[in-house]
Amino acid sequence: MTAGEKAKAKTEQAEGKAKETLGRAFGNDRMAAEGQAKKSVGDAREAKEKVKDAFKH
Repeated sequence: MTAGEKAKAKTEQAEGKAKETLGRAFGNDRMAAEGQAKKSVGDAREAKEKVKDAFKH
């Protein structure tokens, strides 16, 4: 996994988790959903990079 892509995935996951948590805390369903979506994008990016790494070896 390239370091840049890994960092980007972790950043998206952290930002998404924070936004989801804030949305739930304030009762803002839209913000919570947006945070969950961003976290999912980070999860997908990380999974993609892991698959690419598996086929490199």
